[in-house]
Amino acid sequence: MVQKKTQMMSPEAKIKLIDPNCGKLSVSKQCQLLEVSRSRFYYKPKGMDKVELEQMRILDELYLEDPTRGTRRMSKELIRRGHQVGRYHTRTLMQRMRLKTVYCRPRTTIIDKTSYKYPYLLRNLKIERVNQVWAIDITYIPMEKGFLYLFAIMDLKSRCIVGWSLSNTMETDWVISTLKQAIARHGKPEIINSDQGSQFTSKEYIDYIKSLKGTRISMDGKGRAIDNVFIERFWRTIKYDKLYLYTIENGHHALELCQEFIEYYNFKRMHSSIDDKTPMQVYKSAA
Repeated sequence: MVQKKTQMMSPEAKIKLIDPNCGKLSVSKQCQLLEVSRSRFYYKPKGMDKVELEQMRILDELYLEDPTRGTRRMSKELIRRGHQVGRYHTRTLMQRMRLKTVYCRPRTTIIDKTSYKYPYLLRNLKIERVNQVWAIDITYIPMEKGFLYLFAIMDLKSRCIVGWSLSNTMETDWVISTLKQAIARHGKPEIINSDQGSQFTSKEYIDYIKSLKGTRISMDGKGRAIDNVFIERFWRTIKYDKLYLYTIENGHHALELCQEFIEYYNFKRMHSSIDDKTPMQVYKSAA
């Protein structure tokens, strides 16, 4: 019972339970029992350079406007806006923000030798029911004095956000914990689709999805954000319709804004693609 309750908790809530002065259990053992990494417990956020934060904010907007811009075009855009930044530093910032340039790749017979790659299962798949396919992704959220990452889980039939979480690091245990909470509430999906980011190709993530027995892993092709197009559209919507309207002061402010918008999106925002119903109407009526 205790283990089930902790699985429903966010990583941040679990960390608050850890007592470094506990005489009976070491920090390492407490982290293991709560399923959070020690590095997450010991992580202390560092202040970021204001110039870099401004550059990252611009990059985020440029990417939402045109995701086909590569590092060369992105660096030229930054220079045009008065920032003296080279292509390699631009690449570093984009990697930190998890921005993946969309581009066409020629089809060849070269086999990808990476053992973690899984096929893209959604091509020509007719999505007919809720919990048939969940799409997952991580995006960058700019703040006044730093940034956070937002992880979201979308049911593709209803467009409903069935789970989400904010974090200041992109660790695999955060992704797994958020998925566990969503599955505890809604049941497990038949397919989970992600990109090939390190969190989704890690052994821990793969082992967890395989442990669900019956849930299949689907992965986008590299450089093909269009494969996860619905959740990419959601990122654009939440940023332009909510987050970019504010100067986000801190993590609590970001959490408040995300909660407000996702509740509105799920329960009040009608979608023409689902017969002018709200995502939660479709999800609940079919679940």
